[in-house]
Amino acid sequence: MINKARDIARSIYNPYVEDWKNQGKKVIGYPCTYVPEEIIHASSMLPFRLRGIGTTSLSIGDTYFGPVICSFPKAILQLAGEGKYNFLDGVIITPGCDSMRRIHECWRKAGQDFEGILPGYFYYYGVPHKVSDYSIRWFVEETFLLIKSLEDHFGVKIRDGDLENSISVYNRGRELLKKLDQMRMSDDPPVTGEEALAIIIAGFGMPREDYNDLLQGVLYELEHRKVDTGGSKKRLMLVGSANDDLDFVNLIESCGAVIVADTMCFGSRSYNDMVEENDSPVVALAKRYLNHSYCPRMFGYYRDRFNYLLKRVKQARVDGVILQNIRFCDLHGSENSIFERDLEKMGIPCLKIEREYGPLVETGRIKMRVDAFIERISSMNKVEGGRQKA
Repeated sequence: MINKARDIARSIYNPYVEDWKNQGKKVIGYPCTYVPEEIIHASSMLPFRLRGIGTTSLSIGDTYFGPVICSFPKAILQLAGEGKYNFLDGVIITPGCDSMRRIHECWRKAGQDFEGILPGYFYYYGVPHKVSDYSIRWFVEETFLLIKSLEDHFGVKIRDGDLENSISVYNRGRELLKKLDQMRMSDDPPVTGEEALAIIIAGFGMPREDYNDLLQGVLYELEHRKVDTGGSKKRLMLVGSANDDLDFVNLIESCGAVIVADTMCFGSRSYNDMVEENDSPVVALAKRYLNHSYCPRMFGYYRDRFNYLLKRVKQARVDGVILQNIRFCDLHGSENSIFERDLEKMGIPCLKIEREYGPLVETGRIKMRVDAFIERISSMNKVEGGRQKA
């Protein structure tokens, strides 16, 4: 089961998507966890999170975005320009950040130059940057507009009953992922950080019912399996901007560590909170996704995000925290610096890494820094006579 998840996580057009398309069904891409997957699911279409894995060049991304910008959206546009996303029947763009927002205009412009790369359905879904009574009301209206747009374009009907069923299915997946978290954070975790990331990412590229079945199989497999991830290996937490790169996590763990927790959007942030099942479904979805304040795109919630990070540090009993961000990511780059300041004050060792999204061209530099970080933690533990406590 874990190998199946890894195969899906390392690919774009996986067997589940191929089978879905062969049945004549539609696939809708989205780049950010602020898009309610339940709405796409309720329309009998497949939600598919856009990723930039497998890029070997950014020639197209650089042309339309420019060079001095986050490489994550550029990698997505690169794959789109190469035709790798031509299987999509639609795309929903959100302002996850300004770079992500610009995919909307850059993809449209590239679509004028590269025939066939712009899906017939291409929608901009506005998401406010703060939570208040008026912003929730506005977001509810925006969500109704998204539903109507999908209904009108694809000739479907998204009923409350369909949404309620989809909410239940997705909440079930979130419950299963939280069980995976508990296993990761145990004293002797039966799963590595690289495996856990693969398991989580698989859910962004396959039908949710199949994913829930896969998760149940994975949890059963892990309950009867032991992996030597304890002992002298340092327990680390990974924090920061989008990371769906299994090799990056594997590189960190190869230095004598195991990643037992995270606070990333390709991680715990995507499933930490549930959708209320006793409310009007559209209102419940709007409240859940807008109150999803774990991303620094949401203004005024630093203290909440820090407390969430600190809670996971304590739950997972980590020895140190790696704060990583993609180069030119102002949101995570700035907040990681504040996290570093506040965590170090509490005696929690931190390593701040800036990197490019995509192939690990900086393997040597990153490995050297992680090795030094592990050595620092070991030295601190020797002086203090044990593991660092949050």
